[in-house]
Amino acid sequence: MKRDVVVAALPQGNGRASGRPAESLKDMAWRLNRLEGQLQKLTELVRDHAEDVDRLVRIVAEDRDVIRRQLVRKHQEKVRVRKHLRDASSRFDVDS
Repeated sequence: MKRDVVVAALPQGNGRASGRPAESLKDMAWRLNRLEGQLQKLTELVRDHAEDVDRLVRIVAEDRDVIRRQLVRKHQEKVRVRKHLRDASSRFDVDS
């Protein structure tokens, strides 16, 4: 597949590149340098994206941990209130 794309992009001629060979080599060298530059830029973008995703995952994990701790505190408070009410009602029943 990739080879077909490259072959289709080559200039058509009598089996030789059109124009002077030196210009053709310069053009190919320029294209190669440009592709290498684009590949380097793409690599940097992918790396930056991965770092951003890592940061977001860390932030979400911290937020989840904070929320979990808040829910545990609320639950413990409810349990304490229920226990206190149970103790108070049992003392009231015994006194009566």
